[in-house]
Amino acid sequence: MTQTKVPVIFDLDGTLVDPAGGITGGISAALREMDLPVPEQAILNSMVGPKLSDSLLHLANVPTELVDQVIDRYRRHYKESGIAQSKLYPGIYGLLQYFAESGRPVAVATQKPQSIARLVLEHHGIADFFVSIRGAADDESLGANTASGKVEIVGAALADLHSQPAVMVGDRHQDIAGAMANGLDCIGVGWGFAPDGELEQAGAVTVVTTALELKSTIEELDAVRTAALSEVQNDGSL
Repeated sequence: MTQTKVPVIFDLDGTLVDPAGGITGGISAALREMDLPVPEQAILNSMVGPKLSDSLLHLANVPTELVDQVIDRYRRHYKESGIAQSKLYPGIYGLLQYFAESGRPVAVATQKPQSIARLVLEHHGIADFFVSIRGAADDESLGANTASGKVEIVGAALADLHSQPAVMVGDRHQDIAGAMANGLDCIGVGWGFAPDGELEQAGAVTVVTTALELKSTIEELDAVRTAALSEVQNDGSL
């Protein structure tokens, strides 16, 4: 029987890596340096995942003319200390290692700038597990004319996988929207930053709570795809 491993596209922050205050702390520090109000922690947490310039504008109410300066200061803090604060979620390293050893193609699609995303993955020793690492352009300023939306980033990762039918794994509604726009299902992870009910409402096919449950869910997709291909191959009319 034909064996088919479903390729997996992962979000980064809140899915593979727990920023552990590295992102929210960097945003807070940047805002304080510019004498701007720092939002309450719940709002800071909601800024993890979406495009930073959009979050600064619409969640932190940063004036448009100051957004790029805040981003520059945030990046400095994040590179100096934020990456070191981050940690992999439980079971993620073993899951990625297992996927790599078993020949399953995996990719990353994140709204974090691509070069910084690679630094984070390298810091945690998992960059080599991925056949593709896709993120926003390094210039994520408001004036940047870049394909920074999750839809385009997921699409780029999918193209790197040669447009094979894949599944997305993420922790926010942007991940689900990006997947659906590219014709993919999305598995939600319950350990990230989504408020209760967000993933289900956005259209996640299921929400898992552990890396082991995620592994089992993806392997169930393998079985479904294998059975479907076998049925096609055994149909004498085709």
